[in-house]
Amino acid sequence: MATVITMPRLSDTMTEGTVATWLKKVGDKISEGDILAEIETDKATMEFESFNSGTLLYIGIPEGESAPVDSLLAIIGKEGEDISALLNGNPVATKEEAKAEISEAPKTQDSKPETTLPKGTVVVTMPRLSDTMTDGTVATWLKKVGDKVAEGDILAEIETDKATMEFESFNAGTLLFIGIQEGESAPVDSVLAIIGPDGTDITGIAENYKKGGNSPAPVAEKVVEVATQTSNTQLPVSNSNERIFASPLAKKIASDKGISLSQVKGSGENGRITKSDIENFNPSTASAPVQVVAETTNAVAAVKPFVPAGEKFTEEIKNSQMRKIIAKRLAESLFTAPHYNLVIEVTMDEAMKSRAIINSVPDTKVSFNDMVIKASAMALKKHPKINSQWREDSILINHHVNIGVAVAVEDGLVVPVLNFTDQMSLSQIGTGVRDLAGRAKSKKLLPTEMEGSTFTISNLGMFGITEFNSIINQPNSAILSVGAIVEKPVVKNGQIVVGNTMMLSLACDHRTIDGATGAQFLQTLKQFIENPVTMLA
Repeated sequence: MATVITMPRLSDTMTEGTVATWLKKVGDKISEGDILAEIETDKATMEFESFNSGTLLYIGIPEGESAPVDSLLAIIGKEGEDISALLNGNPVATKEEAKAEISEAPKTQDSKPETTLPKGTVVVTMPRLSDTMTDGTVATWLKKVGDKVAEGDILAEIETDKATMEFESFNAGTLLFIGIQEGESAPVDSVLAIIGPDGTDITGIAENYKKGGNSPAPVAEKVVEVATQTSNTQLPVSNSNERIFASPLAKKIASDKGISLSQVKGSGENGRITKSDIENFNPSTASAPVQVVAETTNAVAAVKPFVPAGEKFTEEIKNSQMRKIIAKRLAESLFTAPHYNLVIEVTMDEAMKSRAIINSVPDTKVSFNDMVIKASAMALKKHPKINSQWREDSILINHHVNIGVAVAVEDGLVVPVLNFTDQMSLSQIGTGVRDLAGRAKSKKLLPTEMEGSTFTISNLGMFGITEFNSIINQPNSAILSVGAIVEKPVVKNGQIVVGNTMMLSLACDHRTIDGATGAQFLQTLKQFIENPVTMLA
């Protein structure tokens, strides 16, 4: 029987979606897991995959058109099947069929009657929350077995290769089973949880619907044991917790308005900050004790194991998803792109004077890193070959400048992106970098805020590192390494005087950037930094 696919609700605030691109056309064969289309929501453009196999019989929303959630998106069934009844039928019925197809696993000839899903029961699988995600780690469960779940409730926080994201439920019922415990990792589509009516017998469901994972799913007889363990390990969620829970839209609005989420009291479930909380936020009524709580929390250092003198001791730390992806991507970059490095020394005396004048303006704070970012953006406009990407059959020159700023976080390194950096003022760059870096360290960045960079800057000067070489952040063709400002003797007009200098190292991909091209870029960058007034020309 043909299955009706409706416009999915891909975010908690989504009311309608736009079909950006259809990746399948009518008549194409569809396998479970195939990407049907790219759907543009109120937050991002996301790939929408099929949970069914068959032939694409009908497309209800053409490319570029928008429609409300639950509108008829497509119909999948057997080739040549008559779908006139579905096209002219009751919309409510088709919606129910669509919900059923999401929850039911594909049936095979070997399926047994006892493994079919009880009525109203839904198997929730590990979602694919980014375009590069293959595995996910459950950072925190916000619900435990036996809890009531409403549509839109946050079930858990999932750690991807890019960020830790809230995962909400698209179904209502009781949480009957948890398939992946806190701290455990599993491939996309592994059984994450089972939701259904209270008291439903889920014997055998987890095993028969399991799609993969690091460990076999617990059998139904152990559900009570799992519930007990989850209850004991579940951390209470409250406003005093060091983590701040907010919807993605609320985070974006707060970022746009320059509001710190730590000052906002959430009215949603478990103190979750919503869009209305941000819109109604009044800075004058914000409570101050939140900062004290954060400082107290940060002051509590992790307990270090006691190691007796003269004894050997080793500690094994499990690799996070972020660490695994960092290792994979940087190894791919170093071993596939022929790296070479160009180093130049820059005089910083005029930059230091200019920064002091700029920061004398009220409510303005600009760092030397902000000045380097601005100068790099302008130099990239003059040398677009540096702002490029290597492809097997061509070189892609980007005429827009999106600079990624490397930020060290607890689990590794993330690169949030300043879009259209060349069009930003120094103060806008400073505000943007502080916001992105702050949210990166608290794991509040959205995946879309770490995508699309055309050039990357890494600065270790604040750690006293005078010179270093970085690995290119692909698909970029270059990365700039910024060292510390050093006071030392320099020669000016034939005299030895005290000056301030800074080392810059540019790592280039020799497939796209020749040595002379990289050198010319550094010369232009040097001129901008040594004479900041020229950036106003």
